[in-house]
Amino acid sequence: MARTNFFSAFLLFFAMATPPSTFSLRCASPASCNSLIDYVSPNATTLSSIQTLFTLPNLSSILAANNLPLSTLPTYPIASKQIIKILFPCICTNGTGISNGLPSYTVIHGDGLYHIAAEVFSGLITVSQIQTANNISNPDLILEGQKLSIPLPCSCDDVDGQKVMHYGHVVPEGSSVEGIAQEFNTSQDTLLRLNNLNSSKELMAGSILDVPLRACSSTIKNNSMDYNLLVPNDTYALTANNCVVCKCDAALQWVLQCVPSGQLKTGAGSCPSVLCEGPGNLSIGNSTSSGCNRTTCSYAGYNNQTILTTLALNSTCPAVGGGGGGGESLAVRLRGWRHMLLLFLIFTVSVAYVR
Repeated sequence: MARTNFFSAFLLFFAMATPPSTFSLRCASPASCNSLIDYVSPNATTLSSIQTLFTLPNLSSILAANNLPLSTLPTYPIASKQIIKILFPCICTNGTGISNGLPSYTVIHGDGLYHIAAEVFSGLITVSQIQTANNISNPDLILEGQKLSIPLPCSCDDVDGQKVMHYGHVVPEGSSVEGIAQEFNTSQDTLLRLNNLNSSKELMAGSILDVPLRACSSTIKNNSMDYNLLVPNDTYALTANNCVVCKCDAALQWVLQCVPSGQLKTGAGSCPSVLCEGPGNLSIGNSTSSGCNRTTCSYAGYNNQTILTTLALNSTCPAVGGGGGGGESLAVRLRGWRHMLLLFLIFTVSVAYVR
């Protein structure tokens, strides 16, 4: 199916002449990770339709990225112009990052590259980016039934020495760099630097801003299969073959909170044990207290058919002598005075001996 009429040629020219609202990201070194991007739905639809459009393997990734309950139905309605966050795999090669293997779009009757880029995918990519990803020399010639790779922009780079999840944020009307920085717990300077902006005056409504999202810290061990799990604030993630759900909440001191998901694991069979070894038979996410000491069973990762756990001991006891300069701080000060007195005595004896 060739698209060679005057109207499609005009749309293509307009797309090439208009500054795109999309962004392309650089990656300092080869890597793979997960990234987020905003999708502004062009019409009323459902979560299931969005999952199909982005060829996501399961609905739970959309639910997790948007902090929707796991019980949310695929028919959950999405209004026109509503923003839905899309979690997708990213791969960095040759200094740039693009989505790894998805979305894959099948051309239907009447499609053109401009329509696919600007309307179907709401301007997340440009005509030229689709051309490059699919080796299309003539943008006016695509065929019905042809499968196109849609190269969503992304990155896996650390920011200021910290692991982050890069988020392609669609800028709302009336936003400022300062406001976006405060909303997502980053700095104005970082946003300006990552997006090659000289000042907040260059920020345009509808444009896509690269926002580095801080992730919650965790007790996941470095030999776990999900060692690089990153969960930003107000999102959650299913891990350990769907057996564990981990949520990030900045209000809980940026520490990842993991509990059994209650889901069936990926594939046949039930989930393995999520108990911590030791007294109390605690399961992941549960705690017990003795006096002012609290013991928590924490998720530490997984290997094949085993879920790793660890016991974390925290003291809720008030600091000894705290608040008034007593206790340990007083003992430290007394030791210091004794040390100074000893030096004074040594000095006095030395002077007397010399005389």
